[in-house]
Amino acid sequence: MRKLIVALLFLPLLGQAQKKAITLEDLYKKGTFRGEFVPADFGTRSSEINTDGLKDEAGKALGRASEVIVNAADTSLALIRIDAEPIYRHSSKAILYLYHRGTGNVTKLENEKVLHPTFSPDGSKVAYVKDNNLYIYDIASAKATAITTDGKWNFIINGNCDWVYEEEFSFTQAYQWSPKGNYLAYYRFDESQVKEYNMTIYNNGYNQDYRYKYPKAGDDNSKVEIHIYDVRNGRKVKADYAQGDIYIPRIKWTQDDSRLVIFWLNRHQDNLRLLLTEAASGKSSLLYEEKNKYYIDIHDDWYFLRDGKHFLFTSEKSGYNQIWLYSFDGKTQLQLSSGNYDVTEINAVDEINKRVYYQTAYPRPMDRNFFVADFSGKKSTALTTGTGWNRIVLNDKFTQFYDYRSDINTPQVVTLHSIIADKKGYRAQVIKTVNESSKLREKMAEYDLAKGEFIRIPNSKGDTLNSWILKPANFDPSRRYPVLFCNYGGPGSQQVANRFGAISFWHQLLAQKGFIVVSVDNSGTGYRGEEFKKKTYLQLGKLEIEDQIDAAKWFGNLPYVDKSRIGHWGWSFGGFMSSLAITKGADVFSAAIAVAPVTSWRFYDNIYTERYMRTPAENQKGYDDNAPMNFTNSIKGKYLIIHGTADDNVHFQNATQMITALVKSNVDFESAYYPNKNHGISGGPDNTSFHLWSKMTNWILENLGTEKK
Repeated sequence: MRKLIVALLFLPLLGQAQKKAITLEDLYKKGTFRGEFVPADFGTRSSEINTDGLKDEAGKALGRASEVIVNAADTSLALIRIDAEPIYRHSSKAILYLYHRGTGNVTKLENEKVLHPTFSPDGSKVAYVKDNNLYIYDIASAKATAITTDGKWNFIINGNCDWVYEEEFSFTQAYQWSPKGNYLAYYRFDESQVKEYNMTIYNNGYNQDYRYKYPKAGDDNSKVEIHIYDVRNGRKVKADYAQGDIYIPRIKWTQDDSRLVIFWLNRHQDNLRLLLTEAASGKSSLLYEEKNKYYIDIHDDWYFLRDGKHFLFTSEKSGYNQIWLYSFDGKTQLQLSSGNYDVTEINAVDEINKRVYYQTAYPRPMDRNFFVADFSGKKSTALTTGTGWNRIVLNDKFTQFYDYRSDINTPQVVTLHSIIADKKGYRAQVIKTVNESSKLREKMAEYDLAKGEFIRIPNSKGDTLNSWILKPANFDPSRRYPVLFCNYGGPGSQQVANRFGAISFWHQLLAQKGFIVVSVDNSGTGYRGEEFKKKTYLQLGKLEIEDQIDAAKWFGNLPYVDKSRIGHWGWSFGGFMSSLAITKGADVFSAAIAVAPVTSWRFYDNIYTERYMRTPAENQKGYDDNAPMNFTNSIKGKYLIIHGTADDNVHFQNATQMITALVKSNVDFESAYYPNKNHGISGGPDNTSFHLWSKMTNWILENLGTEKK
């Protein structure tokens, strides 16, 4: 009997021991933990177009489409993009076909690949960019008209962005149809005076020299003009605004077909003007102006209302990012949302009922909840509550929404809700649960996974830093564990988020290998108000790495942490932070991996860098006092630097110059480079992703852990 009791006592342990350990193959070959895609279906989706059986005019099969764009004005027509070819991180060109769903006819619009195809609002025309020129194709006459003819690679761009606008102002299609389609407003970039950067593309012959325009900090930008084309008569006018060393980060049409809003931004990015521009003449007048003692973030939360008298937007001018309603004449200036938290997104504007739907970083910066406010500015109501992350998709009538809710340890649950507005106010009511990620939950149950926790860590300046910690599932407080910091830390970013995926399955793999994994959102990160985010102004890296060092010291004093084995890992800005950790933080960090790091802000593009640092001529000390390559002689621990040789964003130059400094300081280091890989350093068929993550994992085990794979 006693033997039976003992055996029964050990049954739970045996069950736990039988759980699987995560492998790198699970993550980077098998897709073991891939979640389900759950579309927001309100019963109004048009039938999907299957392109597999379609053939072109010569009878050749089109093959699988890269994208299908349905004509909103006439759903029998669609544009089909085939064989898409990436240009930079956010843009691509493809062969373009017009598909007549009723007849089955497929027409190739151009023999060459084109960018940014769109239907006109009335559905009668198609605009696109080819060879740096803008075209309009008339569907009825099957005729294409060149709106511009001066486009030339590395000189003039029409209707498409130059590299730095695409990367830092987050748009690529540089033209917009007016609401009725009578006008087409477009950008013209003259990049002839922008300096070229060249990269070697390696092949089996003599290699290829690739050159493109990339303005580094302090250098000249493209000269930007906005032109407005009258589709009816072919007349063009140039928009009239103050020229000089400026940016035009957005253009947006009002609901009036004849009035365009041009966003004018000075080079320091601390003065934003909205210019109301007449389409027929190009003449403009000041609609709105905002100045900031630091800088102004550019976003798309601008809505010009149908009444032609009001516009709605978000701004940090109250100290937190909040929603404002202004009239065109400036007499109405209402703040519609309030509180010591940031609005993170405007989901929709219901002009008929005078409501705005939005999401906030509430009740904590790492959470997201869904709110509605009326246009009076007197009433704001939460439609979701509690801690967690709610991603919302509304229907067109603003009567229902899908809520994709998760938290740091729980996969998403998708629910459909109705929105009720009556005398009692606003509220949401669950209609049904659509998906509970059952397959993923069942798969996760097979593995020995740990639970993440949120903690707040004090820094040496009186702030507390939001953090998460992942301890091994079999955590033993009497042991001393190595710690790995996983950090990005750039301006306005957030890694400490209460959503599933903030702690990745790679983090779980490391925890299974005996690591405590942590992430700390340092000074300069987002969703804690303007002052916390912008306190790093003019000194990128200084306060950020001081916070990481403070956090490492705090962890080092915990009884279950081995303070001699604290490492730091990061990518891009995170690689910059890891490089600072092993240099300026050499007394607390014993190892660091920097992937695609910035090693001096002098090497990075001017729009991003100068937003936070101004130019090198204005702020030499800010650039040099926190450049990792200037502090290599401080390194005491192990350092691994990784870069793709074809990184068009953070150039491979950053790695070569860092390594030059390491050699000069006689510092031992390890490096890995991936030929012809860009900033993402990825690839399945060529094994790049698996190789990269295997290398990093094994290096961490060898230099911080006690266990080898």
